[in-house]
Amino acid sequence: MRENEPRLTSLAHGGGCGCKIAPNVLREILGAAPVNSAYEALMVDAATSDDAAVYKISDEAALIATTDFFMPIVDDPFEFGRIAATNALSDVYAMGGRPIFSLAIVGMPIGKMSTETIRKILDGGRAVSEAAGAPVAGGHSINSAEPIYGLVAMGIAHPDRILRNANAKPGDVLILGKPLGVGIFSAALKREILSPSGYDAMIQSTTLLNRPGADLAQIDGVHAITDVTGFGLLGHLTEMCKGSSVAAEIDQNAVPIFDEAKTLLADGVKTGASGRNWESIKDWVDAPAELRDMLTDPQTSGGLLVSCHPDSAAKVIETFKQHGHTQACVIGEVREGSPFIQVR
Repeated sequence: MRENEPRLTSLAHGGGCGCKIAPNVLREILGAAPVNSAYEALMVDAATSDDAAVYKISDEAALIATTDFFMPIVDDPFEFGRIAATNALSDVYAMGGRPIFSLAIVGMPIGKMSTETIRKILDGGRAVSEAAGAPVAGGHSINSAEPIYGLVAMGIAHPDRILRNANAKPGDVLILGKPLGVGIFSAALKREILSPSGYDAMIQSTTLLNRPGADLAQIDGVHAITDVTGFGLLGHLTEMCKGSSVAAEIDQNAVPIFDEAKTLLADGVKTGASGRNWESIKDWVDAPAELRDMLTDPQTSGGLLVSCHPDSAAKVIETFKQHGHTQACVIGEVREGSPFIQVR
């Protein structure tokens, strides 16, 4: 960035997936779930709040389509681009797909930001997209009040191997691929109190592609996947439970959390989104008060949440670790019952 150019995070009222509209407000905006039964080839739409839409092209191929964009979560423009692209591509992996190409979504306050800074954002997004095998093939740009960047991401998968968020089964175990605490890190960064090691951990996590998703789709016994992003662990697990008509239990001591995020939260550092997320799901969750802000902390480019048969758990965790997700672990289980989450 040029000298005297404002910090990227200072140009936005929120950052990363913490910008998402709260789930309860979104429900009011969208109203009843759309009914697309007349379109036989449309395999997945927004009815169960899944991560992407899926359209069957043939008996051997289904197209996965998604979009994700947000305002800066860090001040380094290249890293902002990398994080935003990693986050957008995650929705393809969460369906069990492989990204094939992408389009850029660009909104920038021209005049407040230099063209060099904007170019670095796009360069960061392009670097991640190409590494994922999904080159940026075009896009659209506008002059906006706040900086916005993200992708339309397209992917491919076999129609019989699409992994939805609405197929969790009683008896399954729940596996989380990345630690929680990214939202707390972002809040600390904005206040300039995040340590260098905390910043490094944040960048490493948010730019780690959720590649395991494509491989997990090939494992028998993997029933459902979603990625944990702006609604936090409990928010996205609530969607999984509602879509699957099941209950879940979480072991609070098993959930991976960044150590510095725990310390920051104890010192009162948190995002406004965590409170909004809790208000949206509190009727479906029983969790100790001291854990709520962490378990609803908005995760930018968070980990995959997998529901699988216990016999498949070891292979699922091995697949995560092969792709560098070293902290993937079992955090709970799925149970019979009305949609509800118990945190013990």
